[in-house]
This record gives sequence, C-alpha cells and structure tokens, in this order.
Amino acid sequence: MTVRVLVVDDQELIRTSLATVLGDDPRIEVVGLAADGMQAVEACRQHPADVVVMDVRMPRMNGIDATRAILQLSPRTSVLILTTFDLDEYVFAAIRAGASGFLTKDSPGREIVEAVCRVADGDAVVAPRAARSLLSYVRTGPGDPSGAEAALGALSPREREVVALLAAGASNDAIAARLYLTTNTVKTHVKSILAKLGLPDRIHVVIWAYEHGVAGR
Repeated sequence: MTVRVLVVDDQELIRTSLATVLGDDPRIEVVGLAADGMQAVEACRQHPADVVVMDVRMPRMNGIDATRAILQLSPRTSVLILTTFDLDEYVFAAIRAGASGFLTKDSPGREIVEAVCRVADGDAVVAPRAARSLLSYVRTGPGDPSGAEAALGALSPREREVVALLAAGASNDAIAARLYLTTNTVKTHVKSILAKLGLPDRIHVVIWAYEHGVAGR
C-alpha cells in the first residue's frame, strides 16, 4: 500500500529535499508541500494524507497547533515531527497534541523514510538518541493519580505489566523477553491497551503513565 505524505516546513530547501528523499521510495507518494501550519491544515482538508512530516517552528501556525487541527480533521492521519532539536518543550507539546513521534532534521534519509512507513503502520517513532530525554521529560513531577485507577481496572493483569514496561522505555522485543511472550503477542497487548485507554500510540502510554503516577507500579 502506498503511503500518502504531506511535507510541511517553512524552509523551501528542506521541503523540497524531504520531498525528493521520500518520493524516491516506491512505498511513498508525496501528495503535497506546505510552508506553514495553516497551509498544512488546508492541504489535509483537500487531500487527506496518511502521514504529515511536520516542522514544529513555523510562522502563522506552528506545528503544535497544526498537529492538533489536522488530527481533529483527520484522526487517522499520523504526524511525524521533524525538528532541529533532540527534544524541547515544542516537540513535547506536539507529542502531547497527538504526534506519533519525532526525528531530528539531521537524521539519515533512510531513517526518515522508515519512520514515515512505521507511523503509517500505527507505530510510534522517537529519535534514538532522544528516547532517554523523552522519558526524563515526562518523569518530572509526582504525577496525578486521579482517574488512573478506573482506567487501570479496564486492563488485564498482563496488560498492566506491559504498561509498566512501556513506561520504562522497553521495546516490544524487550517486553516479550521479560514476560516470556512472542513479539506478536506483545503487539496485540499494546493494541488492546491503546484502545482501552483511548490513546493513539505507545509514546502516549508512557506520558499517560507518568502523568497519572502509575509508572513503576
């Protein structure tokens, strides 16, 4: 299946370079380019994309507000943030708004291509060197347990174990090894957890766990 991609960046050179890199892969069709968040929202309104590759700092409408607006318009669209910085408040806010992850703009072209295909498949992507920073970022503060117990009550004991391991930053393979499961079984548990908690991807499970004070239980 071809992945339809919209590229959004206020720098023309970056837009066109990304479009070229992505368009060279037979799995991907670049359906549009946008120079700011407002153009991105309008482009998605006219030609829905499977994945939006989004800059976070842009004039008129930034990537945070654009991510939120696009996901309200088209909930099945995935947003991949591409940023100059490993992790800052803008990137984290975009993830909170519903983005499925982020990479830095100096990532190799092949890595960006694979990330687009992964988020199109429902996965989440975090720049490898920034994964630890993300966990540190969401760990700040004691967390608010209100509402957590009711949500956890909907999960099976095994799913609660998976949530704890996701919050610790474990990959599907690591979770499978820890719990003596197959990787496909772990994926099934993650899918069920996302549905029960009403979350878009595993990154948001991590954020949810720390915000509600249930990580590490």
